[in-house]
Amino acid sequence: MTNTRKGSEPSSPAKRTRRSGGVTLTDVARQAGVSVMTASRALNQPDRVSEVTRKQVLDAVAASGYVPNLHAAGLRSQRTRMIALMVPSIASGSAFLLAVHAMTEILVEAGYQVMLSERGYDRSRDEIVLESVIARRPDGIVLTGLTQSPLARRRLAASGIPVVETWEMTDDPIDMLVGFSHYEVGRAIARYLYEQGRRCLASIAATEARTAARFQGFADEALHLGIAGRHLREGTSLLMSPPSQLGHGRAGLARALEGDPDVDGIFSSSDMVALGTLMEAQLRGLRVPEDLAIVGFGDFDFACNVTPALTTVRVDPEDIGRRTASLLIDRIQGKRPAQPIQDVGFTLIKRESA
Repeated sequence: MTNTRKGSEPSSPAKRTRRSGGVTLTDVARQAGVSVMTASRALNQPDRVSEVTRKQVLDAVAASGYVPNLHAAGLRSQRTRMIALMVPSIASGSAFLLAVHAMTEILVEAGYQVMLSERGYDRSRDEIVLESVIARRPDGIVLTGLTQSPLARRRLAASGIPVVETWEMTDDPIDMLVGFSHYEVGRAIARYLYEQGRRCLASIAATEARTAARFQGFADEALHLGIAGRHLREGTSLLMSPPSQLGHGRAGLARALEGDPDVDGIFSSSDMVALGTLMEAQLRGLRVPEDLAIVGFGDFDFACNVTPALTTVRVDPEDIGRRTASLLIDRIQGKRPAQPIQDVGFTLIKRESA
């Protein structure tokens, strides 16, 4: 038999357990000594309450650890205050990250949060990935690269969500576009190498859309000028799988010289690949640029510090980020952009390697 003292009760799990659920706006209002409506206004419409009241509410928020439920607020306002941003890669050193940083600074200042995800280089996954993003109904979507899938394009257009495609150029974007022509980049590099007296060109390219467009522009212009090497004449490039790696440049140059020993100018798909090309050339005793001119893309930090310094193409990723953020904010606020398609252009940086 179990004895208990008079007046005492067996302890129960319910009484030992702390209250479930987080701190609510009601708790904040009670601690601040104001109504729930006043507390809500102090947080969401501060211009409608006095500074004294707002301070009382903010002090209560800080003391209680309260975090506003943005999901619930979004359901009421039909706004999530969330921007979905999809990039191919978040690898260290990626130029995409500079655009992300510039974009995020502006969006956060305007009261939005950025949901960053890797899109990858395989466009065949676009339909699945974008369906998942659209289902979450962000206030805006930013895509690095164009969306080729007709189904994905229809879904994005039908969603009514503002969309900005970036880093490429087309006359027919889904909604808005901030980018540049990779095809024209390739053409410009071929013309420059021709002006430098190069007469047998090759290219090391990746199997993804942006690099393929640069290769096509390079090949078309080299053929037009009569300076295409064997690989370009045959309509092939020295292909590699993204993302770019140092070894791709070394292997690519080796293959180029095996098939066409007269190659005297080579366009590598990125500065990282160009660095590998330069290393392989030096290991083979080739003088750069006397025997072989090398051009990269991206103007990475190391491009001006290697020997010889790399000739490359510079695009301003921060400009892309700022323009994209501004377009999104205007569209979300119901404003029609004066220029929904914006070409940021590119600059050929001429250095010792070419």
